[in-house]
Amino acid sequence: MQPQFQSAFQTTTYSSSRHKVLRNTYGLLGLSMVPTVIGAAVGTNMSFAFLAASPLMGSLAIMAVFYGLVFAIQANRNSALGVPLMLGFTFMMGLLLGPLLQFALKFTNGAQLIMVAGGATAAVFAVMAGIATTTKRDLSGMGKFLSVGAIVLMVAVVANLFLQLPAMHLAIAAAFALFSSLMILWEVKNVVDGGETSYISASLGIYISIYNLFTSLLQLLLAFAGDRD
Repeated sequence: MQPQFQSAFQTTTYSSSRHKVLRNTYGLLGLSMVPTVIGAAVGTNMSFAFLAASPLMGSLAIMAVFYGLVFAIQANRNSALGVPLMLGFTFMMGLLLGPLLQFALKFTNGAQLIMVAGGATAAVFAVMAGIATTTKRDLSGMGKFLSVGAIVLMVAVVANLFLQLPAMHLAIAAAFALFSSLMILWEVKNVVDGGETSYISASLGIYISIYNLFTSLLQLLLAFAGDRD
């Protein structure tokens, strides 16, 4: 009986640990929205003329800062320093929403489309997270598929920095919306299954997917439903 009791205790402890990681992940995600909103409010009222003057160099500089902060957060994924780094990162990401939000607000229905994109993002997250926490299927195989997809999308993004094709831009936005939805599903499922034990790292990955989903949906809405009159 003792080995069975020990096995049951270990299973219960393991399950409790996974639930704690998931709970902390959702908590940090919710907290991260505060600096994101503050950053977005600041960015909406900022001048991004330096990006317009040199779009390529500006984009490369932003990517360098982005990956630098991501590396710093991952390096402190099990440290208390990871949380303030995460909040600083989300403030910067909110700030970078400035140009897109400024563009959206030039449309007569821009504010409504921003709200629709936000609502749709929340709905997709809720659905994907719900599926991830209830399904019994093994989704670990999605990792390789998503890794290839990420590489393809990044190549397409860099290529369009030079090509500047509107149709390609919309295609990339649509692909990012689908990719980000699947990433949310896979990332939450990874936490549920115990594959990710750091709530900071989990929050970072899910946050980036939510961010990309929102911006992609907003760009598509502006392209197909934006009213300039």
